[in-house]
Amino acid sequence: MIKALVIGDPIDHSLSPVMQEAAFQQTGISGAYEKKRVPSDELEAFVNFLKDSHYAGCNITIPHKVSILPFLDEIDEEAKEIGAVNTVVNKDGKLIGYNTDGKGFLLSLKEKTRKPLSDLNVLLIGAGGAARSIAYALSKEGPKYMAIANRSEGRLRSLLKDLKDERIEGMSLQRAEENLARFDVLINTTNAGMHPDTESVPLNLNLLKTGAVVSDIVYNPLTTRWLKEAEEKGATTDNGVSMLVMQGAMAFEKWTGTFPDTNNMKQVVMEQLRR
Repeated sequence: MIKALVIGDPIDHSLSPVMQEAAFQQTGISGAYEKKRVPSDELEAFVNFLKDSHYAGCNITIPHKVSILPFLDEIDEEAKEIGAVNTVVNKDGKLIGYNTDGKGFLLSLKEKTRKPLSDLNVLLIGAGGAARSIAYALSKEGPKYMAIANRSEGRLRSLLKDLKDERIEGMSLQRAEENLARFDVLINTTNAGMHPDTESVPLNLNLLKTGAVVSDIVYNPLTTRWLKEAEEKGATTDNGVSMLVMQGAMAFEKWTGTFPDTNNMKQVVMEQLRR
């Protein structure tokens, strides 16, 4: 039996157990997935427990994605460059850290775009942890043009410096709004519009290009005000459920060697959220 879990603080809100249990059932693999609250001062003790346990690994959520790095035996090159880990594999007591956030997001985005990213102009909004993972994955795809807009200039500069990709342009939110017609793909990585602050939007969509793809990593509510406005303007939209499911499926594959049916996982998550 394969056992895995997700850790964080807080952790009650996590939908990972519902999603991963569905993956075990669908693949026919005997397994169980739990969630465990691990406060920051107990992280090292948890890592030591995990090494000696029968768990295949775990998912990492806020606030441990960066702080767990020093306690791992090995870190995948991509996770090292991003500077954060969201998946840990326990290989006979050796803990290896990965980051499936960015690649998971890309898998979901490619389901919505009709052209390869190398033919598209992409705007990423935000410069936090999620933006870091997604920006790294996007830069590897080589979009035709890519810009990152953020409220804080300091965080934006820090992210651009770490990405080491001179093709990516940084800009203010105001400038991004003024140049919105240039972009084929818009991605919100901030928590604007997330419950309970459901009326806020990351960016004004007045100049949105016809037929653009608008993606929001927020999934509570399922359709943010920003996505509703985008839909009204004829955009193709995608909420954060896709990224949640894809990164989870990639983690599942690392523990079991099997990639699960993501449509089934997505359906289970959506049903849970609608409740």
